[in-house]
Amino acid sequence: MLYHLLPQFSDVHIVFNLFRYLTFRAAGAVVTALLIAFVAGPTAIRWLVRLRVGQIVRDTGPDSHRGKAGTPTMGGVIIILAATVSTLLWASLTNWYTIIALVALLWMGGIGFLDDYLKVVRGHPRGLVARYKMIGQTAFGIALASLLLSRPISPIPTPVTSVPFFSDWQAAFWPPAFVAFVAIVVAGTSNTVNLTDGLDGLAAGLTAIVAITFGILAYVTGRGDTSRYLGLFYLPGAGELTIFASALAGAAIGFLWFNTHPAEVFMGDTGSLALGGAVGVMAILLKAEFLLVIAGGVFVAEGVSVIVQTSWFKYTARRYGEGRRVFRMAPIHHHFEKLGWPETKVVVRFWILGILFAMLAFSTLKIR
Repeated sequence: MLYHLLPQFSDVHIVFNLFRYLTFRAAGAVVTALLIAFVAGPTAIRWLVRLRVGQIVRDTGPDSHRGKAGTPTMGGVIIILAATVSTLLWASLTNWYTIIALVALLWMGGIGFLDDYLKVVRGHPRGLVARYKMIGQTAFGIALASLLLSRPISPIPTPVTSVPFFSDWQAAFWPPAFVAFVAIVVAGTSNTVNLTDGLDGLAAGLTAIVAITFGILAYVTGRGDTSRYLGLFYLPGAGELTIFASALAGAAIGFLWFNTHPAEVFMGDTGSLALGGAVGVMAILLKAEFLLVIAGGVFVAEGVSVIVQTSWFKYTARRYGEGRRVFRMAPIHHHFEKLGWPETKVVVRFWILGILFAMLAFSTLKIR
């Protein structure tokens, strides 16, 4: 909004010209999102307490988590509010990259909100049935892929994406396969972030790291000079995703103020599905889906740990008549809790791993 309103007054004072620049607006977006989260957080927490929207702790979880029962959840509304308002203030609202990313955040947040509402408010233990949740995520992925195929938003052919470490190689998809691929990326990313949201501050901190990573990538690919120098796709207009990514990171960090151990509020599926969906869609729009596997390495490990644990348990149950486990508990962050690591140590070490994966992702931009 400010991008559209204020630069026209640059004749009055040169300071208004700053609102044309991505770097200035990105800084404004992250600070605005932080401040909104700081201001809205206490009010949202009191509102959730008054509505008795408390976390339900399952008996199968770690014993140390029993004390978290009743902590307000659905705090993801704080993240969505902060990121959305900040993006609307600082980004170009006629840019397709911005519009699609915002719709993804709100759509996935809506699915998560419905799940939390059914689970916590209406008392349905399973919340939104898993297949309905998957239908909602997949439907968005299919709609996004169909839109990109019918109305490309970049000069690069839609069913083509980049391959890390190779500047001359690209992955080209048959259009129907591209639709399936996008749906898998959207659903997979939102669900892996959801699985990671099991410790105070873990998912919010990791998402902030990945959002900053893709914000920098958006800035680089949106400029002709840097994209050519690094051998990346040049995507005109993609730089506006820097604003969205900055707002998302700022909102996640602002939420951490209330979500660090011991958490005053949990994001719930409202926040985790929204964050995961937004990150996945940014990767799709930047044609960096495979880079997401590297930058979001901790999320990938969390998801793989659940798949391995479930598959091995089912296989051994059929083979030996008794299910066996690879990890003491999945997702893998609970495995380390079972080993005796304090929750804060698990979270900080996973953040460190998240930063290392982000650095590895950045290295692929030059090692090509």
